[in-house]
Amino acid sequence: MRRHITGMAATAMVLVLGSVPAFADRDAAQRWVDTEFQPSTLSKEEQMKEMDWFIKAAEPFKGMQINVVSETITTHEYESKTLAKAFSEITGIKLTHDLIQEGDVVEKIQTQMQSGKNIYDAWVNDSDLIGTHFRYKQAIPLTDFMAGEGADVTSPTLDLPDFIGTSFTTAPDKKMYQLPDQQFANVYWFRQDWFQRPELKERFKAKYGYELGVPVNWSAYEDIAEFFTNDVKEIDGVKVYGHMDYGKKDPSLGWRFTDAWLSMAGNGDRGLPNGLPVDEWGVRMEGCRPTGSSVERGGDTNGAAAVYSIVKYVEWLKKYAPPQAGGMTFSESGPVPAQGNVAQQMFWYTAFTADMVKPGLPVVNADGTPKWRVAPSPKGAYWKEGMKLGYQDVGSWTLLKSTPLERRKAAWLYAQFVNSKSVSLKKSHVGLTFVRESDIWDKTFTERAPKLGGLIEFYRSPARTQWSPTGNNIPDYPKMAQLWWQNIGDASSGAKTAQEAMDSLANAQDQVMARLERAGVQGECGPKLNEKQTAQYWMDKAKADGNIAPQPKLDNEKPKGETIDYDTLIKSWPANPPNARASAGGAPAMEPAKAP
Repeated sequence: MRRHITGMAATAMVLVLGSVPAFADRDAAQRWVDTEFQPSTLSKEEQMKEMDWFIKAAEPFKGMQINVVSETITTHEYESKTLAKAFSEITGIKLTHDLIQEGDVVEKIQTQMQSGKNIYDAWVNDSDLIGTHFRYKQAIPLTDFMAGEGADVTSPTLDLPDFIGTSFTTAPDKKMYQLPDQQFANVYWFRQDWFQRPELKERFKAKYGYELGVPVNWSAYEDIAEFFTNDVKEIDGVKVYGHMDYGKKDPSLGWRFTDAWLSMAGNGDRGLPNGLPVDEWGVRMEGCRPTGSSVERGGDTNGAAAVYSIVKYVEWLKKYAPPQAGGMTFSESGPVPAQGNVAQQMFWYTAFTADMVKPGLPVVNADGTPKWRVAPSPKGAYWKEGMKLGYQDVGSWTLLKSTPLERRKAAWLYAQFVNSKSVSLKKSHVGLTFVRESDIWDKTFTERAPKLGGLIEFYRSPARTQWSPTGNNIPDYPKMAQLWWQNIGDASSGAKTAQEAMDSLANAQDQVMARLERAGVQGECGPKLNEKQTAQYWMDKAKADGNIAPQPKLDNEKPKGETIDYDTLIKSWPANPPNARASAGGAPAMEPAKAP
């Protein structure tokens, strides 16, 4: 029971207690630095200096109960169970970090934005919503906050240039709206041990005329899928498949496609982190205004490259994946490759890495090294140099205007704490979702790299810049993202052809943007739809402007297969960072083996 103290006794108690926390907090910080916060890119002395700053900055907020939220992945579980406790002990701020499903995060942040009622004090919200936050003006531009009313709670050691994902959280106004907290990409995953078997290499080359290796294009991926499913059929007594995916008409099917599947095929325009003027969703943006999704409005959602991507998705799922895959959701399909009967997977999230290296799995050797590897995703027939090549999830701290300033400041301290150099390297080892360049290049990851199947090599490579989240062209991510699974699910189930499904999706996205345009709620950067024109008009315009989208349908959507030896690919990347303070650009040099 809380006792009430009044008068001089209360004053005396405050004076006595007021002198204790500084020592207690520093003692707590020292304990955490000596134990949990190792390894770190900082020395223990530097870590304590950083903790001293957090202790001092948190003084005005001691005793406050602050609530933050994120989706449930390994990295956020570590933050919720371990780092939140550390933060509370060190700063005196009572921090609760809730974990809920990703869809619930989106729904609740929508509710707070619409109602103005403070539900959470900070959100780990995917940077896919950058276009939404920029236009609705409900999120605090962190660039302004750090320079203004949040300057006194912005860490001098935050070191934003060390973050690898800030370009993804920066809007057309050049302001950063979100701070990256975790990142993972979807990449190509394959059984390196099988690919290296001499008898399989000989059989593959005899049939296809080129080497069995990492596919550079979709043609080779398809050949490899066919080879393992219908030629090899069985390895060491186990029925094997050349492909894995999922197809249940479920919200998670939407992520399967909005997470840049169309860009891998060659949809949209050149440009990193997202194509301009047409992005990987097929949405055209002129200036800061979205102007259309359908080809007849200058978009590319139902263009030839997008339709090709859906055709291949459906074809491969039916022909080469385990029979049950078509009825699976994202979460159900995720563990399947670790069971040891899948040869490759085009669309594999590196967030699964931590669960794919556990001792005793069929895909892990006795010495703890993986039997699998990851590599850059193969390119579709419509892909051109300079385009993005895949998706990178960037869960990022987001502050809303509806959160009272003092609560926002206290939550901002936590957002920085869990990404501070004192703790970020250890967090990276736990979740393998990197946000800092200095962590990626730390010697501890050089030592651990052989047990992570190419993950470290990928993140150290110049190729990684071709993986990015949904960008600024999408004016309302929550409304538009939910259209994808409903429409593409019809193609997956066979209810519609790929063209019909993408026509429906493109029109539905145009309708959402038309409603936003009529409402005028997004100001001068809100949608302003183009007048409808013929597809040829927009193709001619793209050519005249030096752009790509929309592209005409190719006469041959299966060019010659190309592969590259995995070790050759790795060696083609720089062995040392060209500049550990900045991300390298461009694509890796590849010398593929081409079919005759």
